[in-house]
Amino acid sequence: MKSRISTVLFSVLLLFASPMPGFAETPLVPTISGSELTARIDLAGGIAADLTITFENVVGLNPGALALTATTVNPGDLGLLARLGSGVSIPAGFPVVVRIEPTASSALSFEGVYNLSLYTHNLTLGANSPLRLYRAPAGGAFSDMTGYLQAGSVRAGGSGPGFSEFLIAADTRAVDSVIVGKFDALQNHLNANVGAVSPAVAADLQQRLNQARAAYNTGALAAAIDTVAAFGEEVKKQSGAAIPNVWRANGGPTNVAGILRSAADTLKYSLVFKSNLTPLP
Repeated sequence: MKSRISTVLFSVLLLFASPMPGFAETPLVPTISGSELTARIDLAGGIAADLTITFENVVGLNPGALALTATTVNPGDLGLLARLGSGVSIPAGFPVVVRIEPTASSALSFEGVYNLSLYTHNLTLGANSPLRLYRAPAGGAFSDMTGYLQAGSVRAGGSGPGFSEFLIAADTRAVDSVIVGKFDALQNHLNANVGAVSPAVAADLQQRLNQARAAYNTGALAAAIDTVAAFGEEVKKQSGAAIPNVWRANGGPTNVAGILRSAADTLKYSLVFKSNLTPLP
């Protein structure tokens, strides 16, 4: 009997650890309108979504600039779940990974951040929804990039400094743990890129970040939200000579401003979520 149970258990684990058969990357056809790219996702089983990417200041945006694909994945894929981390899962209603990468001939470049959203009717937005937009470098660890979460049925969006893999995840971690992690991530990004930032500007940004964390630690959420927002605005204001802010396809300088702004943007989202106990409208 024990042998039979072990065999069944092993088979179940093997099923969840393996990709489900028949899944393959589906190319997406982009439509360009000014500084905005849109693409429709239609996958087997009625899984569908609208992808939108809006740029602040972009050059070289054309249908051949980015390779776009969408793939249905196994929500129980242990390898994928390991990349998401404890407390984060893939919703069965929309188990999709979107990959966005520059093509070999791409001359795309943009300043600052892009805004990316996935809009799907396969999910429903409830009060205090755990749904979030996640981003990862190819094959790397996913991280929360959510800047907003809207109904209709679900529109998950956020800003980013570069491209790779994206998905909507269900994040059930305690919000305070998420906020601390995002404060740490923003600090790490500032530390890693401080050499590329004007010393006076770097010192000012560090002071703002210290003030925001201190406000959060004392429960002054409104002050923390305002200070994080001001951090992002200051990065945007100083972008260019004081803070590198350009992303280029197929190599180029680090988009430091984009990294800092997107990290501050998603930190602000989590602070507001904690304050309101509901997603941003």
